[in-house]
Amino acid sequence: MAKSIVSKKRLSKQFIRWLLEEDRRKRQGRYHKEESHRQHPWWQVMCLTGVDYFSTLGYQPGIAALAAGALSPVATLILVLLTLFGALPIYRRIAAESNHGEGSIAMLERLLSWWQGKLLVLCLLGFVATDFIITITLSAADATAHIIENPLAANWVHNQTIPITLILIALLGAVFLKGFKEAIGIAVFLVAVYLLLNFIVVGVGFYQILTHPEALPNWQTALFSRHSNPLILVGVSLIVFPKLALGLSGFETGVTVMPLVKGSSSDTPQYPRARIENTRKLLTTAAVIMSFFLLTTSFITTLLIPAAEFAQGGKANGRALAYLAHLYFGNAFGTIYDLSTISILWFAGASAMAGLLNIVPRYLPRYGMAPNWARVSRPLVLVYTAIAFFVTIIFRANVEAQGGAYATGVLVLITSAAFAVTLSARRHKEKRATFVFGIITVLFVYTTVVNIIERPEGIRIAACFIGAIIFTSLISRVWRSTELRVERIEIDDNAHQFIAEESQGAIRIIANRLNTGDALEYFLKEKEVRDDNHIPPDDPILFLEIKVSDASEFAEVVKVKGLQVGDYRILRAESAAVPNAIAALLLYIRDQTGKIPHAYFGWVEGNPIQYLLRFILFGEGDIAVITREVVRRAEKDPERRPGIHVGG
Repeated sequence: MAKSIVSKKRLSKQFIRWLLEEDRRKRQGRYHKEESHRQHPWWQVMCLTGVDYFSTLGYQPGIAALAAGALSPVATLILVLLTLFGALPIYRRIAAESNHGEGSIAMLERLLSWWQGKLLVLCLLGFVATDFIITITLSAADATAHIIENPLAANWVHNQTIPITLILIALLGAVFLKGFKEAIGIAVFLVAVYLLLNFIVVGVGFYQILTHPEALPNWQTALFSRHSNPLILVGVSLIVFPKLALGLSGFETGVTVMPLVKGSSSDTPQYPRARIENTRKLLTTAAVIMSFFLLTTSFITTLLIPAAEFAQGGKANGRALAYLAHLYFGNAFGTIYDLSTISILWFAGASAMAGLLNIVPRYLPRYGMAPNWARVSRPLVLVYTAIAFFVTIIFRANVEAQGGAYATGVLVLITSAAFAVTLSARRHKEKRATFVFGIITVLFVYTTVVNIIERPEGIRIAACFIGAIIFTSLISRVWRSTELRVERIEIDDNAHQFIAEESQGAIRIIANRLNTGDALEYFLKEKEVRDDNHIPPDDPILFLEIKVSDASEFAEVVKVKGLQVGDYRILRAESAAVPNAIAALLLYIRDQTGKIPHAYFGWVEGNPIQYLLRFILFGEGDIAVITREVVRRAEKDPERRPGIHVGG
C-alpha cells in the first residue's frame, strides 16, 4: 500500500515536471529572439496564415447563403470591397508600425497608457480568445460535417457529431502537448492543394451555370422579387453583409507572423524595410486570392444549390463547395475534396492554438496578470482544450450557430486595428490619413454593431471570456504583487561610487518621498530618522527616492542615478512599484558589496485597506511593510535579508 502511494506521488511529480517544462524559446524583452525563428519567403508564410484564412471557404459560402439568401453574392461583393479598401490598408500600415509581430493590440497598448491601456488590452484579449477558440471549435465542427456527409462514411457516424468533433480537438491538443513546431512546409502543401481543388470546383460551377441558362434568370427572379429597386437591394445588402464577416478573418494572423518573413541583409531591427514590404505582399496577395474565391464561391453556390440544402440537416449545410464537388465530379473526387478540406480545417485549429499560445505569454505574465506557468505552453494547451470542449458541447458542434461568435471576435479585432491606425495617423498629424482611416473605422464599427445586434450570442461568449480574463488577471496581479518585479538594476557612476563609499562601514539607507529636493528637506529627514532609530551621528547615510512611473506596469528595468545636494548623497530611480524597487535595490547592494544593508522608514497613518489598494493601483501604499514582505519572499534565509527599520 505504501509503495503504491509513493509510486503515485512519483508519477504525479514526473507529470508536473513534464507539464511545466520550458518548451518555449527564451524571450528577449518584449519580443521573441528573432534568430530563434527560421525565416521563409513571404509566399510560404502566407500559406501558414492561409490555413486559417482560406479554410473559411469550407463553411463561409453556406453561412452566407443562410444569412443573405439570394442576396449572398451582392452582400459578398460589399464584404470584398471592405476587405480590399478597408481591412487591407489598415493592416499594411500595422505591418510598418508593429513590425515585430505584436499586431494592433500592442499599438493600442502603446497609444493608451496607464491602467486604461491595460484594461483595453484585457478586453481585446477576450475577443482574441473568442476568435481563436471559436476558430478551433468551428473548424473542427465543419471538418466533422465533411466526414459525416461523405457518402463513403459509415452510417453509425451520422449521429456522432459532438464526439467526432471532440476527438479532433483532443488530437489537436495532443499534437501541441507533444511539441508543435512551425510547419510551414505542411501549410504550403495543404493550401496549394486546397486552393487548386477549389479553383476546379469554381470552374466547373461556372461551366454548369453557362450550360444551364435558366440558373441565372432564376437567381435574378429570386433577387428582384422582394427588392425590385436596385438601390433598395444594395441597402438591404448593406444591412445583411455583416453576417458574412467570417470572410475577414486572417489579417491579424498575417501581421503576427512577421518574424517568420524573410527580409534582406540591409534590414535593421528598428525598421526592417524589406520585411515590411514582403509582409505587405503577403497581406495583399492573401486578400486578393480570398476576395476572388469569396465572390466566385458565393455566386456558384447561390445559383446551383437549392436553398433547402443549406439549412440544418441539409446536404450543403456547412459544406456547400463539398456538396458541389460530389454533385458534379462524383464521390471519388468529392472524397479527395473532403479530405483536403478536413485537413486544412484541422490545421486551421492548429494555427489558432499557436496564436493563443503566443498571445498569453506576450501580455498577461508581463502585466503580472497570469502565473509563471502561463509562460509554458503545455498547461495552456490543457486549459484551451478544455475550453474548446466546453464550447463545442454548448453549441452542439453546430457550424452555423458558432458563426456569430466567430464573426464578433474577428470584427472587434479589425475595428480595434482601424481605431489604432486612426489614432496613430492623428498622432503623426496626417490629416488625410486620419480622415480616411476614421471613415474605415466607422464602417467597421457599424459592421460590428449590426453583427452583435443580429447575433448577440457572439458578444455573450466574448463577455464570458473578457470577464474570466479580467477576474483571473486581477487575482493574479494581487497574488504576484509582492514579487521583486524588477528585470534588472542599472546604476550610473555616481550611484556606484556612493554605494562603494557606504560599504566601508554599515550601509544605512533612508527611504524618502521627494518633495522640494533642497538641502533643508534632507536635513530634516535625516534628523528625524536618526532620532527615531538611534543612528549614531557619525554613521554616514544614503537617501533613496523612488518615483512611480507607470503603476500599471509589472516588471521593468530600474535605472538608478546618483546625485548630491549639498552634503547629502541621494540614489534616485523610477519604478512601477516603490516597495518592490526598494527591495530589489537592497538585495542588489547586498550582492554587490557582500554586506547587509539597512533601510529606514517612517510609519504611515490611515486605513490599511486603503494603503493596500494604493499599492495595487498606484504602486505606493504602506511601503515599509510591503518592502519587508517582498524581501522575505525573495530571500528565504533570514540571516541574509536586508534590515527593515520603522521608526516614529
